[in-house]
Amino acid sequence: MNKPAAQATTEYETQRPPVLTRRIELAARFLAGEGIEIGALHAPLPVPAAARVRYVDRLDAAGLRGHYPELAGLALTAVDILDDGETLDSIADGSLDFIIANHMLEHCENPLGAIRNHFRKIRAGGVLYYALPDMRFSFDNKRPLTPMAHFVADDRLGPAQSRDGHFEEWVRLVDGVTGEPAVREAAQRLKRIDYSIHFHVWDFDSFLYFVDLVREHNTGLEFDWSHIELNHNEIISVFTKR
Repeated sequence: MNKPAAQATTEYETQRPPVLTRRIELAARFLAGEGIEIGALHAPLPVPAAARVRYVDRLDAAGLRGHYPELAGLALTAVDILDDGETLDSIADGSLDFIIANHMLEHCENPLGAIRNHFRKIRAGGVLYYALPDMRFSFDNKRPLTPMAHFVADDRLGPAQSRDGHFEEWVRLVDGVTGEPAVREAAQRLKRIDYSIHFHVWDFDSFLYFVDLVREHNTGLEFDWSHIELNHNEIISVFTKR
């Protein structure tokens, strides 16, 4: 999964320096060994010398340039592995020490499934390092929080059953499209090009409930919640696999 280019520019280029500074501090604390970053685009996370990173995206550099013309003036991170960031099918189970996914989880159509897959790819003691926007401080601020039951339905029934609704909510409340025919047309256009909107939204408190849901819904998944904080406009969360 990739971050939409316009949103990615907002998330990274206009961030206050302390946001990035804190990310780097936490990377130095938690990341070491062999890992991957999903959807780095033009803003890979700087990691400590003890960490070696390969970069995963669903498109190669040429594909990313075509899909996101808004990034034409920015250098993109070279893609090492072409794969779906939600499933990581090409990566062996238990082969990684860490996974970085900054402002990626909200682009997942099935976040419960994505986190389950990410845990499967890391070794015992491995780390999942996530940053995601707190919707109160982003262009998602007019949208309703995603209900916990919705996350469960997207995992159990598959995300296709809610996809149209996500795109329509996006064009109404983020793009500001009005009138039902225009909403449906705009939503279907985004769906046709497989544009990676924010399918789900959290604020800090709802993300706490979501992590409880991850534990309850994924029986047998053992992990420690090593860190959580509100980093200005985003939530940083670090999980360690037992």
